[in-house]
Amino acid sequence: MPLRDQIDQLAARELQQYSDEDFALFNEFKAALNRGEIRAAERDSTGRWQTNAWVKRGILLGFRMGSIIEMTPSGASLQFLDKNTYPLRKFSPGDRVRIVPGGSSIRDGAYIAPGVVCMPPMFVNAGAYVDEGTMIDSHALVGSCAQIGKRVHLSAAAQIGGVLEPAGAMPVIIEDDVIIGGNCGVYEGAIVRERAVLASGTIITGSTPIFDLVREEIYRRHGDEPLEIPAGAVVVSGARALQTEQGREWGLSLYAPVIVKYRDEKTDAATQLEDLLR
Repeated sequence: MPLRDQIDQLAARELQQYSDEDFALFNEFKAALNRGEIRAAERDSTGRWQTNAWVKRGILLGFRMGSIIEMTPSGASLQFLDKNTYPLRKFSPGDRVRIVPGGSSIRDGAYIAPGVVCMPPMFVNAGAYVDEGTMIDSHALVGSCAQIGKRVHLSAAAQIGGVLEPAGAMPVIIEDDVIIGGNCGVYEGAIVRERAVLASGTIITGSTPIFDLVREEIYRRHGDEPLEIPAGAVVVSGARALQTEQGREWGLSLYAPVIVKYRDEKTDAATQLEDLLR
């Protein structure tokens, strides 16, 4: 029976206790996540991103199966307690992943491709997928099920939300060659298309309208279709005035991400230094 069907069957059963065979199945599922053979979302034959709900159900199953155990390293002054189904993932030099000393954590069940650089301290949650050549900078978070493309730079303190629940919901997608500036946040299943740049402090949520000054358009989420940042867009933090009478009287404005240009040779030249750090 295919792994997908076995996981769906086990997830559908409400059990108080799980057998050794059940844990062996979950460990097989988690190993496939670690190898990048299965993932929470991927492109279909038409190039559209689709959620693999069964994978997200399998990740949730692991939390249900797990028991809280002591995970404090020997001699550590801080105590850590977590589900035994999601320990920290172990790496070897053969994985060709740089994890710079200083307190970073990558949970088991996350795919980290060769060439990824992890600067301390950072955190990658279970179900995440981080592709080749990406840099995860200090204090950055990659949430559960977030999908990060090739050669992405997640700058210091960037927060990439995951979206684990509900199982059918699209997780956050960051495509290839995207630059996420310091203190940025991307949440609620938004998609940042390839080569886009989010300037420092930009916050994107599923309900955030994006104002494109170049193309004179406003991008919003429509129904089940996720909000998308266009390929190559350079987005900065802006504000728009409230048009209500009271809003005008008080001089109030709302946060508004603004596309001020599309990526060009000047933008690319400003980012070439990153290649030297990988």
